[in-house]
This record gives sequence, C-alpha cells and structure tokens, in this order.
Amino acid sequence: MTAPPVLEPTVPEALAALVGDGDVVVLSGAGLSTDSGIPDYRGATGSLRRHTPMTYQTFLRDPRGRHRYWARSFVGWRQIRTARPNRGHQAVADLQAAGVVTGVITQNVDGLHQAAGARDVVELHGGLDRTVCLACGDLAGRAELDERLQAANPHFGVRAEEINPDGDAELPDQVLDAFVMVDCRACGGGPLKPDVVFFGETVPRDRVDACFAMVEDAGALLVLGSSLTVMSGYRFVLRAEKLGIPVALVNLGPTRGDAKVDVRVNAPLSTVLPELARRLAG
Repeated sequence: MTAPPVLEPTVPEALAALVGDGDVVVLSGAGLSTDSGIPDYRGATGSLRRHTPMTYQTFLRDPRGRHRYWARSFVGWRQIRTARPNRGHQAVADLQAAGVVTGVITQNVDGLHQAAGARDVVELHGGLDRTVCLACGDLAGRAELDERLQAANPHFGVRAEEINPDGDAELPDQVLDAFVMVDCRACGGGPLKPDVVFFGETVPRDRVDACFAMVEDAGALLVLGSSLTVMSGYRFVLRAEKLGIPVALVNLGPTRGDAKVDVRVNAPLSTVLPELARRLAG
C-alpha cells in the first residue's frame, strides 16, 4: 500500500511562532486585495505588464492627461467602491483585535483594511475615497465628487473591462472626449487630484516617519502581499533588518526582500492568513 503524501502545513510553524510572540506590525501590499477583485501591479497578471500608470508629473503638467485620468477613474471608482474585504483582510483585523497585531501599514489605497475592522491603519500611499485640490488644498470625500460627476455626465455610460489598482479603468481613447470634469467646489476652480501618491510622487515625510516609528517599536514585521519592488515599502524591511527585528513575508511569487527576511512563505494569503488568525486569535 502506497503511503499518503506528506502535506506541508497551511501555516508553517516558523510563521506561527514569529507572529505568535505578538507586537506585530503588518505591512500590506496589493497582493492582499486581489481576492477582492482589485488587481495588483506586479503579479503574474499585474497591470504594469499591460499599461503605464499615471505619473505625478503627467497629472500636474498635462491637462489632457489629467482629464483622461479622471474619465477612467470615474468609471473605475465603481469597482473600488463596491469591493469588499476578503478573508485576508478579515484575518488581519482579527489578529489586531486579539492583540497580536499592534499596527497596520498599507501600501493599498482601497480602504479594505478599515472596512474589515482594522483600526488606526496608516495608508502609506493615501486613499481613493478622498480628493485634494491642487490649488487650495481642500480635502473632500470621493462620494461628493462622484455625485457631481454623475450629474455632469448623465450619458457617460461606459463600462470598464479592466480596472487598475489606482482605481482608473482601461477605456478606449475615442470615448474620453465626451467626459466632463468638474473643479474644486471650495475654491471654485482648482484642479482635483485623488488623495493618493502617484508614481513619481513622494510620500509625505511625516507619514514615512510615523511608519518608521511603528516598525522600530515592533516585536516583528509581517509583510503581506507585497513584491517590495519599490523603496516605498522595502525601506521598512531594511530598517527592521538593521535593528534586528524579525521579518516574515507571505507572498505568492518572488519579492525583492526574499533574502532579507527570517521567514518566507510562498502561498496564497487567503489560505495562510485565516488559518493563522484561527490559531492565534481564535
């Protein structure tokens, strides 16, 4: 009789031990939200393989590029707005509620950590649910802007076949001219920008410093669903390594930080995290 295959545990003991010591800060990336229907940038089907994202420089200097972004974002916002937390987001919230996770830093702009019940989440790259005026600095809710855009574009009934992680949809160029953009309501004319950090834009220094402080006070850093390709998130892994703070990384596929971490798990987050939460927060 053939012996049954030896199965790897869903949660490796090294990961359970590291996280189980508590005082964990989570650093999450786009891979955590893919099961909620929001694609990542650099995974096997990541959007960077197919399109060039809006850059900060283009958004500021090119009115046509800014108009094109808002037309696509008007359509893409529907999918972001209706996305729901998945089992991974819920597991992080459960671990925080149990006192295992003490802080959450996310590179995502979708608000799904908060929707799952996580508290005091630091949105490293901002949030798509807010807008900022480039002229007067007024912050406003995205829902208000969406109502105004729907009123200005009652016949802009375009459906998106593909959505990007920053909330804009892939649309054919010939439909973009029909879109009508509105300006800031507070100052009456300033151009609006989503309150997110675009490619080529610098994360506000006070936000970076707050994240560094969280990592430096942590007992461990748990990286979830990030390739760590950009320095924006990778710097926190480097800081933890420098200070001797253990780092665990759960991600499908290789990452820039693979050689820098103490525990590396190459598995789906929606499989690993719920089981981890069941064991440590159940």
